[in-house]
Amino acid sequence: MSIESLAQRIRDALKDVSAVTERRMFGGVAFTVNGNLALSASPNGLLVRVGDANMATALKRKGARPMTNGKRVMTGYLFVDEDGSRSASDFRYWINSALEEIRTLPGKSTPAKQTAAGTTKRRVKT
Repeated sequence: MSIESLAQRIRDALKDVSAVTERRMFGGVAFTVNGNLALSASPNGLLVRVGDANMATALKRKGARPMTNGKRVMTGYLFVDEDGSRSASDFRYWINSALEEIRTLPGKSTPAKQTAAGTTKRRVKT
């Protein structure tokens, strides 16, 4: 599945979630909720923030593997390959896992962005 196809699946799944921001990151498309990275459509598959406490359980699921940066394992984050996220129920599991973890975190304010015209644009949280 292409990065854009995966990103569209994530967009569709998050359409009713407030305070979602999308940005290019990790060579793909990352989705933050309340300023916290939740999910990403990346070249390595679906990136999911599950949190440290849920990591062992999540890694037992089909297609899940730890996120690594070089030799360092990024705790609380994992990649899910297409096999582990193809079905609607598997995909929904990963979306819900990320949203449950995000609910435990304090929100972050997002900085204002400069537009090409030099004006400031800020996404309003609801």
